Amino acid sequence: MTLSPQWLDELRSRITLSTLIGRHVKVQRAGREYKACCPFHNEKTPSFTINDDKGFYHCFGCGAHGDAIRFLTDHQGLGFMDAVKELAAEAGMGVPAPDPRAARQAEARATLHDVCQAAQDWFVAQLGSAAGEEARAYLRNRGLTAETIARFGIGFAPDSRTGIKSALGHLDEELLIEAGLLIKVDDKAPYDRFRGRIMIPIRDPRGRVIAFGGRILGAGEPKYLNSPDTPLFDKGRTLYNLHLAAPASRQSGRVVVVEGYMDVIALAQAGFGECVAPLGTALTEHQIERLWKMVDRPLLCFDGDNAGQKAAMRAATRALPLLKPGLSLGFVSLPGGQDPDDLVRASGPQAFAACLDQATGLLDHLWSHELAAQPLTSPEARAGFKARLNAHADTIADGDIKALYRREIGQRFSDLFFAARAPSPARP
Repeated sequence: MTLSPQWLDELRSRITLSTLIGRHVKVQRAGREYKACCPFHNEKTPSFTINDDKGFYHCFGCGAHGDAIRFLTDHQGLGFMDAVKELAAEAGMGVPAPDPRAARQAEARATLHDVCQAAQDWFVAQLGSAAGEEARAYLRNRGLTAETIARFGIGFAPDSRTGIKSALGHLDEELLIEAGLLIKVDDKAPYDRFRGRIMIPIRDPRGRVIAFGGRILGAGEPKYLNSPDTPLFDKGRTLYNLHLAAPASRQSGRVVVVEGYMDVIALAQAGFGECVAPLGTALTEHQIERLWKMVDRPLLCFDGDNAGQKAAMRAATRALPLLKPGLSLGFVSLPGGQDPDDLVRASGPQAFAACLDQATGLLDHLWSHELAAQPLTSPEARAGFKARLNAHADTIADGDIKALYRREIGQRFSDLFFAARAPSPARP
């Protein structure tokens, strides 16, 4: 079986090394890295470091050094292929089959990075062309500067069924389909997926283009269109702007999750470079775990409308079973149903900063949500309110946190409904 360097590189990029090693030894954040007592030799003072961004570990005591595969072979005693298969299963990747055709296909998939970059270069060129005038006007109206447009690699896909198909005609058409750039239906000729849209590249943690998001110009549905899942892109495991937000979060000490690309871009231009966004789906367990690798309390700042609040509640319920001591979520409320982009444009960066400073905790968010769910005018309604909160708490896997949540819920409930009332003044 032949595993190409590109395939192995992709496998390593999908594994969070500190999580893998943290299953065997206790790891602690230390600046941009993690530290632990070395799993390869006895020591009382940690000299073992883990760098998730670069994908390697190193012990300054015994000299142990390697990547995720090396850790499983050296620490767990697995053979090379067994280690690869275990990691591939965790990463959701198929191991190339041991035949020449499969090997050629694996090699072809590795070139998808080049295909995506070629598409990115073309989209950027189209934005600067005569065909991109309307798109440039749209971006100007959104208040984006030329520097911001260049930094985020924003481009444009003309309203043509054969634009990128013709521009990248020198590439294998099957690769364009596999990269999600062309759509093939039955026996009909493939055609461009993205047409008449502002194009925003989606990058992996290393900054490589792996997919695209397209925002339609004018009326039409869907307003936003993402690439489909591909061998490079899994939307449930990807956070938009992670490659830029990770270093920014180390400076600010926080990471902020917003709903969409344009919020991220507008906030970065306003000085909040530590923002990321999920990709058209509710925040997933993997994304929450990835955020906790950056900070202990990521801040969720979804839109103030009903859809945004439902998304925030889904994230809260998904986080509950994953809670560990010291790890939680914060929730940011925006005034008047605004989104972050609206708020910054209308009231300036200081207004958004003030909202971040007033973030509430996870239990506070659950309490407020259930308190507003229905009128609590009867004993039965109040009992239902308490039961819903305790049901949330019961999904927490950590026993100590679960017990503390239930205790806090009981105390708040008692304070709200059974607080001692001041005696009525005596009648003269």
